[in-house]
Amino acid sequence: MEFKAITDPRARAATACAVIGMHEDGALGPAGQLVDQRIGGAAARLFASKDFAAKLGDTLLLSRTGHEGPARVLLVGLGARKKFDRRQYRKAAQAAAQALLKTGATDAVVYLAVDAGTDLALDAYRRARGIAETFRAQGYRIPDLKTGPKPKPPRLREVRIATGGAGDARHAQRGLDDGVAVADGVAFARDLANLPPNVCTPTHLGVRAQSMRELRGVKVTVLGERQIKALKMGAFLAVAQGSTEPPRLIVCEYRGAPRAQAPLCLVGKGITFDSGGISLKDPPAMDEMKFDMCGAATVLGAFRTAAHLRLPINLVAIVPTCENMPAGNAVKPADVVTTMSGQTVEVLNTDAEGRLILCDALTYSRRFKPAAVIDVATLTGACVIALGNHYSGLMSNDDALAAEIAAAGQRADDRAWHLPIGEEYVDQLKSNFADVANVGGREGGACTAAAYLSKFTTDLKWAHLDIAGTAWLSGAQKGSTGRPVPLLVDFLLERARTK
Repeated sequence: MEFKAITDPRARAATACAVIGMHEDGALGPAGQLVDQRIGGAAARLFASKDFAAKLGDTLLLSRTGHEGPARVLLVGLGARKKFDRRQYRKAAQAAAQALLKTGATDAVVYLAVDAGTDLALDAYRRARGIAETFRAQGYRIPDLKTGPKPKPPRLREVRIATGGAGDARHAQRGLDDGVAVADGVAFARDLANLPPNVCTPTHLGVRAQSMRELRGVKVTVLGERQIKALKMGAFLAVAQGSTEPPRLIVCEYRGAPRAQAPLCLVGKGITFDSGGISLKDPPAMDEMKFDMCGAATVLGAFRTAAHLRLPINLVAIVPTCENMPAGNAVKPADVVTTMSGQTVEVLNTDAEGRLILCDALTYSRRFKPAAVIDVATLTGACVIALGNHYSGLMSNDDALAAEIAAAGQRADDRAWHLPIGEEYVDQLKSNFADVANVGGREGGACTAAAYLSKFTTDLKWAHLDIAGTAWLSGAQKGSTGRPVPLLVDFLLERARTK
């Protein structure tokens, strides 16, 4: 699906389908009015006859209008004008994409960017980027291993975004290009996470990471078990020791700025299957523990997008990846392990394994002298209870960094909520037998997990994203969402623009 920005103030572009928006009060935007005139006022009559209510996300396809206008017109509900904001704009775009992909149209001109009004705090760049991201997301297909006939690819091949002037068109084209790159990063992450765990092993993750060497300025190093032992990553290796699958430490480096500029570090949890270890999980929904590597997948997806866009930053992605399995040699509750930092950890629950592999990876990140470190992990069920599936949990030892990440989430419609980490949560992790325990009780579980990680990030500007509730969907729509790739890329784009 190709995207192009065009200047079409008269709404006269030839197309197989024109997409226009209507609010609940029947108001059409300027482009919508012109298109409706060309089809004899059909849209206005449908609203007057109450055949189209224009609720947010409603769609109605007018086919073969019999006039000189487009072959089809897709009418999209924009809801109430007073409530219409950037999130509603994306929902309208999503509804338009879903409807368009069900038609036989091979191309379309989308007028939503000019029909939606000017009160969204969205410039031409943001509007166009939103269109590209949502349309690409709706066209995504899970890489299934079914033996039956595969779904046919969508017929829609070209989407043009109408803008009001040449200046807007230039900004919109940049938004489309960035939006496509973000969507490709999301798809990359979703593909990895949706694979079965017997395919997407730590070794497979390493191979996929190495494929990014073809991008300009990218260096990829994949360390094996012997090298991880040499680094004295005792916590990471403790988690891996119960599995026959060997662990990997993946390090991706992108240089888009002078060497003297400190890099940003992204660290992603890569548990390719989490049985819980000796602290075995309940069987229901254990199959979804193949998604416990979504932190790794999103970090690699964001890294790939940044390199593809050739952002003028230096960036490092670090992925500790292994399985967490029960076995005769698996780590046990009450074991004490020594981390790369030299601190000792009492393992009270082997199902709190993500923080064990992350603490060693966070220590490893220090060798790059990073400007900031962000770790991303499907870390705690407690975060799902706290925030549901809507917000990722955000915790940080630096309020300015946390605010920067939260703002990126708002812009990208991939939101995160700032949660606390303080001494009270650190106190819950006290151990009689080691420097720290790996769990601190049920109360404030997401915060105590972040407090554990904070023990390994002293003197670093560090933030933690708990994506246990946002990284995948269950039920009939089971599959990876690719979040928080949009948040991470928006953060990197803004750093590239301002630093």
